[in-house]
Amino acid sequence: MLSKHFHVPAGAGGAAPLRLFSALLCCAPAFAQALPEPNTDIDATPALQIGSVEVSARRSGPLSARDMLTSVDIVAPEQIQQQQVSHAWQLFARAPGVMLTQFRQGNESGKLSFRGFNGEGEVNAVKLLIDGMPANDNAGGMPFLDMLFPLEISNIEVVRGTNDPRYGLHNIAGNATVHTRTGGNYDEARLGYGSFDTRQIQLVKGMEAGNWTQNYSAGYLRSAGYRQNAGFRKVSVAGKWGYTTDDGGTRIVASARHTQSDGDEAGYLEEADARRAPGSSYAYARSTGGQREMSQLGLALDTTLSPELSLSAKVYANAVRDQRWLRYSLRTSQQERIIDENHVGVLASLSYRPQWLRTASLEAGVNAEHQHNRSPRYSTVDKVRTATMRDQRFDFDTWGGYLQAVLTPVDGLKLMPGYRIDKVLGHFSDPSKNAHFPIQDYGVIHQPKFSAAYSPWRAATVYANWGRTFQVGAGAAAYRGNVNQLRPSINDGWESGVKWTPLPWLDGRLAAWRQDASGEVKRKLNDPAGDSENVGKTRRVGIDLQFNAHAGSHAGWLAYARQRSRIVEPDPAAPATLGKQIDHVPNHVFSAGYDWSMTPAVKLSAWANGQGSYFLTSANTGRKYGAYVLLNLGASYRMSPSLSFDLQLNNVADRYVDYVWINDVTRHAPGDGRALTATASLRF
Repeated sequence: MLSKHFHVPAGAGGAAPLRLFSALLCCAPAFAQALPEPNTDIDATPALQIGSVEVSARRSGPLSARDMLTSVDIVAPEQIQQQQVSHAWQLFARAPGVMLTQFRQGNESGKLSFRGFNGEGEVNAVKLLIDGMPANDNAGGMPFLDMLFPLEISNIEVVRGTNDPRYGLHNIAGNATVHTRTGGNYDEARLGYGSFDTRQIQLVKGMEAGNWTQNYSAGYLRSAGYRQNAGFRKVSVAGKWGYTTDDGGTRIVASARHTQSDGDEAGYLEEADARRAPGSSYAYARSTGGQREMSQLGLALDTTLSPELSLSAKVYANAVRDQRWLRYSLRTSQQERIIDENHVGVLASLSYRPQWLRTASLEAGVNAEHQHNRSPRYSTVDKVRTATMRDQRFDFDTWGGYLQAVLTPVDGLKLMPGYRIDKVLGHFSDPSKNAHFPIQDYGVIHQPKFSAAYSPWRAATVYANWGRTFQVGAGAAAYRGNVNQLRPSINDGWESGVKWTPLPWLDGRLAAWRQDASGEVKRKLNDPAGDSENVGKTRRVGIDLQFNAHAGSHAGWLAYARQRSRIVEPDPAAPATLGKQIDHVPNHVFSAGYDWSMTPAVKLSAWANGQGSYFLTSANTGRKYGAYVLLNLGASYRMSPSLSFDLQLNNVADRYVDYVWINDVTRHAPGDGRALTATASLRF
């Protein structure tokens, strides 16, 4: 796939954020009528929460996302578990500053990105973790995210910025962690049916007794899809087993997860056909689609070695096999593409919090991951192989470590210096072309970090950070067979902002940020060799503004990110891109929502997402596309403590949106029209 985008008529997204913000302001009197008692324990970090998240203070264990002095957002379970979505990446619509790119092609359904990076797959800049275990594929994609169903998720954490030292590979613009339920005693089921003959069943069970916890989940989804030849089916099962010692000093958790999915691909329409019949599909696309199978195993240990010293370690194994048949147009032939990846890794950190010096702590961490991957491709006719295009096989190993201190020299001031290093090793071969190459000589990649936060008064925290992250080639581009001999791209970024809590029921954050890349590399998405190319030096700048309000029966949020991404020193082969905007990056992204609990049994919700327009190519030629606003509504009725019903109406205005890529002409994949889903939730 090449360039792609969403499209609605120009100007559709410009005034909508202001209108929604005005609507939220109009609700202020309702909030004021139900003000809770003042909170005597204001969180002094820059982190913000959407919804209620239980947090227990502690003086042991590793640093968490909340501890990072940058833009951290935590989405609570009540904003997740009742959502009716087909893919877990859609849940990130509630996370501030996040852009969603929606392919809607079978298993290739969509992706999230932020901080001025697009979701095209050219530069995958977000590190994904599931229960703290890395979950990206080799290129930084996120297929493992689709293993999750909403009901099993406890919360989502998004860390934006370059100052988090805990992770290296793919942590270019930040990271996102999805936590699943641990412990508790519950039995819950959720059954849904909706537009496009969509059926979904979710089951979760938790058991906690004595030292043991058990958590199980299962999910099934089947949908005919909005378009012809867009059927999709997914089955997922997971289990988690934990043991805590009598003294509570050691906890061990084992987990296993497996998902199988099958999806047809409706393919791409030319613009006139997409506008005239958005639910249609060309005949040549009817033998496209594929199967995907994913597994994850994990073992986690958290133990207190002494009152001052604690250890946290995780061992994991990820496996994905994706077999996909695709055809982009009548003038191109069908291809079979296979992704077969196996990753095993370990993460460990040692935290020292001296009793004699409570104003300081130290954490050291290491990680290692070994990948054994295959990426063959074939020319096919109606899924029958006719020729081998490539048979790429490569090992990709990463080693990393970090050291970070937390210093509080005076009350209200927190300083966090840190340093991280990473090393990449591996070997590449393609027997079909008799090709063998070692890894590029990236050397040891050094990444200093520094963060500071100061709370001069209870109602506000000012903070600033600076950090360095890196990007290396993906797939074949990481090896010396790459004709460009690409070096690692060094990303230096800073952020400065203020988080405030002027009232017990209102908090917010305003931040300015910048990120410069020394020599950005992007994948050639439709390249038979799987190569990459140099973009040049790039600069991304932005301002983020967020508000969260929660009082009694009312809750609302607004997040608006203004951003700009430009090429400041182009690749010598593309001088015309000097000063041009990076393709597929909108100038603004926003999300907003409002929940009203009319009675203890009835809850009404409204939420919206939107973005500005952008160019389709890095040369900034042609029209700008991509501006859209989508509004959704929800209603929930709790009939009894054990039974509730929900209605969810997506794309209320039935807006036309489409995902587009471009080669000779633009090719469009229309998004879903108006869709209604009814669900029943049971607790037993």
